[in-house]
This record gives sequence, C-alpha cells and structure tokens, in this order.
Amino acid sequence: MTIYFRNTPLREPFTFESVGNHWDQEEIDRADGYPLYHYLQTERGIGEIKIQRKTYVLCEGQGVLIAPGIKHSYRRKSKEWLTRFATFTGVMENGINILTGNRNIIFTEKNTGLAIAKQLDMVLKKFETPPVDAVELSVDCYRLLMNFMDNPCVGNMAEEETYKKYVKPTIEKIETEFDADLTVNELANSVYITPQYLSRLFIRFLGCSTHEYLLGHRINEAKRYLLATPKMEIQEIARQVGFGSASHFIAMFKKKTGVTPVSFRAGRRKKSPLPAASKL
Repeated sequence: MTIYFRNTPLREPFTFESVGNHWDQEEIDRADGYPLYHYLQTERGIGEIKIQRKTYVLCEGQGVLIAPGIKHSYRRKSKEWLTRFATFTGVMENGINILTGNRNIIFTEKNTGLAIAKQLDMVLKKFETPPVDAVELSVDCYRLLMNFMDNPCVGNMAEEETYKKYVKPTIEKIETEFDADLTVNELANSVYITPQYLSRLFIRFLGCSTHEYLLGHRINEAKRYLLATPKMEIQEIARQVGFGSASHFIAMFKKKTGVTPVSFRAGRRKKSPLPAASKL
C-alpha cells in the first residue's frame, strides 16, 4: 500500500493533497462528506459506494469523483478490494467545480479509468524520487482533472478579454495584498466595476465569488505559515493573512478545511494533513 501527502507550501493553482494506490480499502462512512474533491477507483475487486442514499457498484477500473461535503460511504463487495485515489487542492481549488460542470459526483468507466490510473501511477513515481517539482505536479493535476471536464471553453478562459481586464488583475491584487485589510469593495474599485459584477465574473470563470476566492487564498497562506513556522502563534498567523481577530480566523479555517489551525499543524507533522486521509 502506498500513500503520499503534499509537504510543500500551497502556491500552485491545482495540486494533489494526497495520492495513493494498492490500498487495501476498509469500510468508510462520512456523514459530512470529505473537505476536498477526491477520486476513488477500484484497482482490483469490487466495491460498493453509497452517495446521498443511492448505492452504486465500482468494478475494476471504474471510479468516482466526489465533491466536498457530499455525504457518502463505501465498503468492499468482494473478499479483496484494492483502490487507488487522489485528493485535490490548490489556490484555485474553488475552480474545480467549473471543470466538473458543478456536478457533485462523476463516475468514470473503465476506458477513462485506465487513463486516470496511468496518470496517477506516473504521479506516484515522481513522489518516489524526491524532490518533486511542484509546478510539474500542478500541471499533472490539471491534466488529470481534465478527465472530468464538462465545459470545453474553460481551457481558454485566460484568453478572454473580460478575464484579462477584470479577473486577472484582481487575482494579482489578492495574491500580493491578502495580508492587508482588503475588501471586495476595494477589489472592485481597483478595476472600476461594481462588487456584484466582479463576483459574477469570478463565479463565471473560477466557480466562486470574489469573497470566497479571497478567503480561500488567505486560508491557503495560513496553511503555509502553519507548516513553515511551527512556533508562530495562531493570533499572529491570523494577522499575517489578513484576519482582524484570531477567533474569526479559527472559525473560517475550520469551515474551509474541516479542522482547526492547531489540528492542521499537528496533523501535518505526522504526515497526515486531513482526518482519516489514509482511509480514502
């Protein structure tokens, strides 16, 4: 059984939070879903997965991508059930729902599953021979996510004038000034449009509002501080990433990740960044 976790600061648009194969899958029940998009595929044997009261069977080569927060459970149907899996994150992870056409679950049949399996095995080989190139890994992640793509125009969004004129400079401002008292109104004013129109553009291109993108970027930067500066106080990290109070930061961090900042830091020290990550 093999599993690897991301152990670098989160800076790329998309990347793998965890990836594994040859996993002797045990029974899992997630009443509140999983905090990230995750893909599960049968490598050998047969599994049964229940998603929102509907039951499905995953035979060899078949897989399923499940959106965050979707109630599900799964168990083996055969004596042996080996799986491969991946969970996805990134500073633009809120844009994954654009690639998936806002679908909560996407099943892949054997042909697509074989292509995904090859991609995952290639990624695992890179983890086996560190250091892993973070940019190259981000490209691999995006290519894998393209297997679930529903909107053929997404790949060209960066060429659209509206994106270049309003969304791109806003993203750049967020990435450079997230630690300041930055608001959606201020971001909209910087590109001379209303906050409502800017949020509509963010939803169109990235699948999230301006506020959600700003919050997501701050949380991802907080993760970097939590990992890179283990002695820095939570209150100071909150201030460094633009939160006015530690209590608000802790509440937002838990809402976005499913764990508190302290639990996230402690978990990553053990190479287990997410609750039950080894039980995909």
